[in-house]
Amino acid sequence: MSHTVVVMGASPKPHRYSNRALRLLREKGYDVIPVHHHAEKIEGLDVVHRLADIDRPIDTLTLYIGPARVQPLIDDIVQARPGRVIINPGTEDANLLKHLEDAHIPYEEACTLVMLQHGNFDPAH
Repeated sequence: MSHTVVVMGASPKPHRYSNRALRLLREKGYDVIPVHHHAEKIEGLDVVHRLADIDRPIDTLTLYIGPARVQPLIDDIVQARPGRVIINPGTEDANLLKHLEDAHIPYEEACTLVMLQHGNFDPAH
């Protein structure tokens, strides 16, 4: 599958939702890129430290970082021009949503894990 999913805030801790989402995305055949500020590998995948370091189009960016941590990254998110952004529970931020809307970047306030488990993760659904 050529659908690239970036997990921003991916955690190396298996019990964290971001790690569970990363594993389920891989299981379902997605091309997954974890973004974490200092980890080198998560679940055997090379970690990217900044969105700007990703050298291919991002189909879906799924957020697992809270509003305080997302603030300094809003410009990077908009410049990455993902096909859509999934705002997972606990990551909601009005300023981010305004920037996404202004840039005409679609977003969904949803849970990646639930979407994957119910078969409606693909944007076509």
